[in-house]
Amino acid sequence: MRFLVTGGAGFIGSHLAERLLKQDHEVYVLDDLSTGDLDNVRHLEGNPRFQMKVGTVLDPETLKPLVEWSDVIYHLAAAVGVNYVINHPLQSLTTNIRGTELLLELANKKKKRVLLASTSEVAGKKNGKATFSEDDDRLLGPTTVARWNYSTSKAVGEMLGLAYWREKKLPVIMVRFFNVIGPRQSPEYGMVVPRFIKQALLGHPITVYNDGEQRRCFTDIEDALDGLTALMEHDQTPGEIFNLGGNHETNEICIKGLAEKIKTLTESDSPIEFVPYEKAFAKGSYEDLNYRVPDLTKIKKLTGYNPKISLDTTLRRIIEYYES
Repeated sequence: MRFLVTGGAGFIGSHLAERLLKQDHEVYVLDDLSTGDLDNVRHLEGNPRFQMKVGTVLDPETLKPLVEWSDVIYHLAAAVGVNYVINHPLQSLTTNIRGTELLLELANKKKKRVLLASTSEVAGKKNGKATFSEDDDRLLGPTTVARWNYSTSKAVGEMLGLAYWREKKLPVIMVRFFNVIGPRQSPEYGMVVPRFIKQALLGHPITVYNDGEQRRCFTDIEDALDGLTALMEHDQTPGEIFNLGGNHETNEICIKGLAEKIKTLTESDSPIEFVPYEKAFAKGSYEDLNYRVPDLTKIKKLTGYNPKISLDTTLRRIIEYYES
């Protein structure tokens, strides 16, 4: 089949393109390289079933022929990363909302099957320590805090997808990623795992924001790809939203514990430093989330999704990638 992967030079997109090529599909990648990197897909360039175009999903003249060429679309193009979103609020909103709207409009003309990448950020500031399910209420901070631009823009993307399904019967699947990590993820945009590993390997202080008690559940990229492809291939997934993450029994950890684990695995002498939010981010731009762990009941029940890769295994793979 012919797959269009928008944002395909990014971390998740490049791994997805690689997986699809191994399955003998044709893959066309579109990326504006705002957070993607040509180095992520350079090893794919010799494959005759791989093509790439540098361009933006905001340009209909660029996007239209690629949508028409494709059988199936993974829409991963987005402004991502806490640092990038805070520093580029207008670009983040425009790319995530207008880009998604344009892609759905073009896909609807021939009812192309689309998977929209969303985020656990949609949950907002959920209180307590309950796992977050797809139908839970959301609690967001004020619009004056730039961090919530990302959550809001991705929620609008989900709503657009649901509207196209309900009114137009466009087969759209929405997937909320929960802290996907692996080789090739950049530390430049606020991603915590590659940032910690880079700091540890270079002997720099490992900087933990606030007290480090924030808890997350990390997902290995290979498990995430298993979930993505299972959802895309299943005939009952269009019109639905799915959490996609790791098992909390093996992959949930507090950020302070993550820093300590990475320090041990890298055999680093780096000190762990705790940095107040007001020193790390511009005033009024950032709020953090104390607990973010997915309820995977829905995706497991429908597709049999079963993430198997432990956090320690993933961290070792990322460390080896950076060491090389």
